[in-house]
Amino acid sequence: MALSIAVRRAEITDTPLLVIALPPDSQVPAALTGLDTALAGALDRTLRRKDFRGSRDEALHLSGGASGPQRVLLVGLGKGDRVMALRRAASLAGRRAHGMGVGSLTFFAGALGEREVEQIAIGLQLGCWEYTDLKTQPPEEDRRAPLSSVTILLGDPQLPIADAERAVNAARAIGSGYDIARRASMMPGNLCTPDYLADTAREIGQRHGLEVVVLGRKEMEALNMGSFLCVAQGTTQDPKLIVLRYRGSVETEKPIALVGKGLCFDSGGISIKPAQGMEFMKFDMCGAAGVLGAMEAIAALKLKLNVVGLIGATTNMPSGVAVKPGDVVKAASGKSIEVINTDAEGRLVLADVLTYAKRYEPAAMVDAATLTGAVVIALGHAATGVFGTSPDLVNELLAAGERSAERGWAMPLWEEYQEQIKSDVADLKNTGGRPAGAITAAKFLEAFAEGVPWVHLDIAGTAYSESDLTVIPKGPTGVPVGMFIEFARARAR
Repeated sequence: MALSIAVRRAEITDTPLLVIALPPDSQVPAALTGLDTALAGALDRTLRRKDFRGSRDEALHLSGGASGPQRVLLVGLGKGDRVMALRRAASLAGRRAHGMGVGSLTFFAGALGEREVEQIAIGLQLGCWEYTDLKTQPPEEDRRAPLSSVTILLGDPQLPIADAERAVNAARAIGSGYDIARRASMMPGNLCTPDYLADTAREIGQRHGLEVVVLGRKEMEALNMGSFLCVAQGTTQDPKLIVLRYRGSVETEKPIALVGKGLCFDSGGISIKPAQGMEFMKFDMCGAAGVLGAMEAIAALKLKLNVVGLIGATTNMPSGVAVKPGDVVKAASGKSIEVINTDAEGRLVLADVLTYAKRYEPAAMVDAATLTGAVVIALGHAATGVFGTSPDLVNELLAAGERSAERGWAMPLWEEYQEQIKSDVADLKNTGGRPAGAITAAKFLEAFAEGVPWVHLDIAGTAYSESDLTVIPKGPTGVPVGMFIEFARARAR
């Protein structure tokens, strides 16, 4: 998408669609009186009659005049934080415009700050995103033009052009990160394989000059990664441990490590999942997609810090050689693990990836994984579960979630929960039963993150949606791309 900014009056803006974002109970803004005159008072009548009230996700389409905007779309901001409201309204506008086939739009929301411009531009990119790679296109005469060009009008008082351009450039980089993550997440499991994730990492590395290392089954066997490899032993696909290194600061500065679970498909293995809804398990690699998207954006933003992104990618399949309930495996750290449930596989993969991440001596580690259904029971789809050994680091991630519209909620990691994952035959077992399932999964990971400040993001309820979300369609949301990026941006400052 081409993103640009402009300073001009709305009534003389020649655009297929003018989007006007308004808060509740608005009157016609002074900057739009000329447009209202050109529309024969349609804006004033609409607002006075309360045909449009400015509620969240409210939209009303009006026809344009003889000149200027051809169409006008009013979108509501609702109540609450204006910055995040603008982002959401922009997402809705982008989706509506994309569906209308207007090709381009102009967005007006009055006077804007730098962060507001950035969030509007991000929202527009998120809203118009669509995965059409595998669909047969309609005849050319029936096709609607995709939304490919957006102009954001700077209101009065005007934000300095240099600041606005900086915001648009940042939004463009972040949008590219979301695009990579959502595309990989939406791809079916027969196409988005461990090899595909590795190739995507190499493309990002080549584009931005990052060091990329990819380990396969043989290399992981040499490193005694029995926990990761037991998940992969039931599939013929070669598992991959993928590492991307971004060096934006001096070599002596310790990096932050971003770790992602990359189960390209999760059948549950021998502890097989129910058939209904199993197709959504192609989304079990959203943590890995988040790492790829974040690394793309971090590199494009040229943030002044060091970051290492790590992904554990495989599939979890039942077969005659698959790991079985009751088997005991040994992780690279030396800890033995009793496999109680083969469907608790993500933590087995992450155990060895977290151990491997320590060789980079990170200042902090943050992992993201669609790890448990239990976190969905606890928090629904509104918040990511945030667990950590460092309260300060937990607070950093929560703040990053607020800034990126990817909210999280802190969860306990009390020692009492450790009792549930004690094994009779090994150091640990990979599940502690139904009670506090999201917490015991995090406690399992904690055993492999010891010695480094660490946070675990359980994104099972937020990384994708099985229903339409109004501002974006069902499918991948892009979580945790934004949280990762905002965490890195804050550290870079």
